[in-house]
Amino acid sequence: MRANANNWSDRRNSTDRTDGSDPTGRAGRTDRTSRTGRTDGPAPAHCHGHGPCRPSDVRSAIRSAAAGRGRTTGSPYDEEALSDALLVASELTTNAILHGGGITDFDVDVDGPAVRVSVSDRSDRLPVVSDPLDDQGRRRTGGRGWPIVCRLACDVRVSGLPSGGKRITAVVPVS
Repeated sequence: MRANANNWSDRRNSTDRTDGSDPTGRAGRTDRTSRTGRTDGPAPAHCHGHGPCRPSDVRSAIRSAAAGRGRTTGSPYDEEALSDALLVASELTTNAILHGGGITDFDVDVDGPAVRVSVSDRSDRLPVVSDPLDDQGRRRTGGRGWPIVCRLACDVRVSGLPSGGKRITAVVPVS
């Protein structure tokens, strides 16, 4: 499903895969980074089975994938633009930890001028936008992560997982 900060649509397409396949055939043109930070072609970056994932693990994978792509193409990514991808990764992973029962998996890949980060968690609940004010008109703490993700990403999709939980994928332009 495509998502934005204010509403959801039920639009699905072939990229809403939960089996890890690459329906676009881009496997040879993307750089994915493993949890160890090694750029190794199409192998996804996973945390499943390697202990708990932290937001810093996903941010490190993004940095490694972008650096690997920069070495391959000879043109590094703009650090300011890359910081948007790092912020989106932090928000997705923090939300998975706080609201989704923990991170069950993540993937990072660089495809041309964008970073695609996917974070899976145990919850079937969809992200929501909270009113910034409580019933007494006081500012709430938190509740700004999902709107930040939707603002910085050019595409956000939420897919249910066969074994339960969900996978949120955000594509962030970095050049």
